[in-house]
Amino acid sequence: MQRQAIAISKQLPNLNAMRALWLGALALAFVVVQAVMAQARPDSLAPLAEQISPSVVNITTSTVIEGRTGPEGVAPEGSPFEDFFREFQDRDGQDGRPRRSSALGSGFVISEDGFIVTNNHVIDGADEILIEFFNGDELEATLIGTDPNTDIALLKVDADGPLPFVPFGDSDVARVGDWVVAMGNPLGQGFSVSAGIVSARNRALSGTYDDYIQTDAAINRGNSGGPLFNMDGQVIGVNTAILSPNGGSIGIGFSMASNVVTNVVDQLQEFGETRRGWLGVRIQDVTEDIAEAIGLDPVAGALVTSVPDGPALDAGMKDGDVITSFAGVDVQDTRGLVRQVGNSPVGETVRVVVFRDGETVTLRVTLGRREEAEGAVPAVAVEEDEAPETPATKEVLGLTLSTLTDEMRTELGVSEDQEGLVVTDVVETSEAYEKGLRAGDVITEAGQQKVTSIASFETRLAEVEEAGRKSLLLLVRRGSDPRFVALSLEK
Repeated sequence: MQRQAIAISKQLPNLNAMRALWLGALALAFVVVQAVMAQARPDSLAPLAEQISPSVVNITTSTVIEGRTGPEGVAPEGSPFEDFFREFQDRDGQDGRPRRSSALGSGFVISEDGFIVTNNHVIDGADEILIEFFNGDELEATLIGTDPNTDIALLKVDADGPLPFVPFGDSDVARVGDWVVAMGNPLGQGFSVSAGIVSARNRALSGTYDDYIQTDAAINRGNSGGPLFNMDGQVIGVNTAILSPNGGSIGIGFSMASNVVTNVVDQLQEFGETRRGWLGVRIQDVTEDIAEAIGLDPVAGALVTSVPDGPALDAGMKDGDVITSFAGVDVQDTRGLVRQVGNSPVGETVRVVVFRDGETVTLRVTLGRREEAEGAVPAVAVEEDEAPETPATKEVLGLTLSTLTDEMRTELGVSEDQEGLVVTDVVETSEAYEKGLRAGDVITEAGQQKVTSIASFETRLAEVEEAGRKSLLLLVRRGSDPRFVALSLEK
């Protein structure tokens, strides 16, 4: 026992040393964590605000509005109220003379030679644009160009010397939870700073090229066009819109991502307008039932519903192709493809990979210019694979189908050479009705093959069932709008 006690007593110094070492390591780790937390959330944003404030500007626009020429339209001629309304208009300044209307917004300088970025809606229709700088100086601005699709405008001022400016940052590396700072002219109160975090990424509102950063940093009227900064003083967004039931900030603001803005600004600087790439297809998202119907895995890509005259048709793209890769980048959905194509240079030849008939096909497409093709009407290529037959009907999958006749073509307003099956009735409890099919729709393809008769439709249906598919993919046209719909074959 004595020997054991002596052995234990000899081990105690070692245990105490290990405990001290462990406590020291724990204390050091605590200090490191505190330092990291302090770095993540600075004690004050004042140094950052002082650094970036000189590059942020207030924008005042002035627009001439024609005044009323009299009480016409307010009180009938000869009415006893005519003199009253004329007197009221004179008191209110509406005596027929033009008057000026003003609006406020924000912006920021992006180069020392005076280029300024703001929102298109801030300066839209303005006759005069006045820029107020942080030091109180004021200069008139010239409009260089606008892009209503992303609500971005580029202005230019001529200053006596170099202007303080801010750089753009990479919005793609901004993470949800990162600290951000918004600056601008909220409600006309002058230069103001608000702080918050990135609340969400890749928000879409209503535009084709939307890529908004959502933030809870206070954004109000007058902040439009102002910058959203990261903690390095780089612009990662242009404050554009808020979601609010009362018009004031409730912590849901949206800033157009800088990686969209920089591409627009570069084109406005070079051309005074945007020049977006154009592929020349109509597309829709791939759903799980559509993917199953065509044997596509995984569920991703953009399904081509129509190929009018244009770059894609020239390259050999077809209705029913699924675009899975564009210029070496995987396509997840239609929104991502539209943005990527729009950001590609006009005239560039790109590799486009499509999924067709269970195989991948690589096409080389030379992009056109979207702005020149905005008014293009999709053309439908028609193949007559079977001879016309006597009109017949068939009830299948909740649909009553009939072959197209000349009389039906006239009633539906479709072209004389349009072939297919017209939907004459839809069972309201069917999947077809749930997915939007209605009487008057024209089915031109089934199982990614043309159908011009009831017999051809039955053939396509049998082929799909024999292949073990659970769904039948239909190409449905309503007017000039085509879309794919997959209907389940399981009873």
